[in-house]
Amino acid sequence: MIASGYVFFIKDNKILLLKRKNTGYMDGMYGLPSGHIEDNERISQGTCREIKEEIGIELKPDDISLVHIMHRKEKDIRIDFFFLVNKWQGKPINAEFNKCDGLQWFSFNSLPDNTIPYIKIAIENFQNKLLYYEIGWE
Repeated sequence: MIASGYVFFIKDNKILLLKRKNTGYMDGMYGLPSGHIEDNERISQGTCREIKEEIGIELKPDDISLVHIMHRKEKDIRIDFFFLVNKWQGKPINAEFNKCDGLQWFSFNSLPDNTIPYIKIAIENFQNKLLYYEIGWE
């Protein structure tokens, strides 16, 4: 099972999304700052590491709170951990130009049509305070 960490950066009732490119998965679509957790890495630490790599914001595990878990089946089986960023310093930047086509803040009421479908579900689940969700299982 592949584990990934995602973060909800929220400011002025808007959420930060990034547009994927050159990744081979959902390129041209909007997702959350995120990444895979490495072997022998705590989920909170791996999530913070990925956020630093992707958008240049240095977070500590104490800066984030777990708000949603998604057990997802597509071509493989994944467990996705979604965290709310409680505090941060600095301005998010596109630190991976080869994988990201830009960052943008969107109102919860007007997410782009090209938001990755399971990300849109995770955002809705977060808004509805639903901690756990399964998708792709028959």
